[in-house]
Amino acid sequence: MSQPFSRYLHPFDVAHHPALEPEVKRAILASWASDQNAVEDHPAMRKPPGHDRPVPLDDVFAALRSLDGPEGWPALQ
Repeated sequence: MSQPFSRYLHPFDVAHHPALEPEVKRAILASWASDQNAVEDHPAMRKPPGHDRPVPLDDVFAALRSLDGPEGWPALQ
C-alpha cells in the first residue's frame, strides 16, 4: 500500500491531503510507523518505501494524532 503513496514526503502531507479518506490516511501513516520501516541504528526514524530521506517517528505519530478530534475521537471531515 505504501508504494503508491511514496510521493508524500512528510507525514503531514498525508494527513492534510484533501482527497484522501481518513481511513486511507491512517493506513498510510500506520504503515510508515511500522518497525518494518525503521532505520537501522536510528529507532526514532522511519524510511517508508520509495523515500530518499527518513522521517521522524514523532512526526508520523503527530500526523496520526492530527486526524483525531479534541477528545480523541475521529475528526469529522
